[in-house]
Amino acid sequence: MPKQKVKSAAKKRFKLTGTGKIKRKNAYKSHILTKKETKQKRRLTHASLVSKADMGNVKDMLKI
Repeated sequence: MPKQKVKSAAKKRFKLTGTGKIKRKNAYKSHILTKKETKQKRRLTHASLVSKADMGNVKDMLKI
């Protein structure tokens, strides 16, 4: 039986933490930054965790 393929897009966007949670990058930090507050841009710099509601979908894409 062939190996299961992981979605390439998910592979690039998500990382697994040591405790099994999934890290993600925040949206709204790539362009049109001039109109955003400095505080907002600073807050978006830090990675956050995938919500519990989306965890199943992401795990399915990563074949975890």
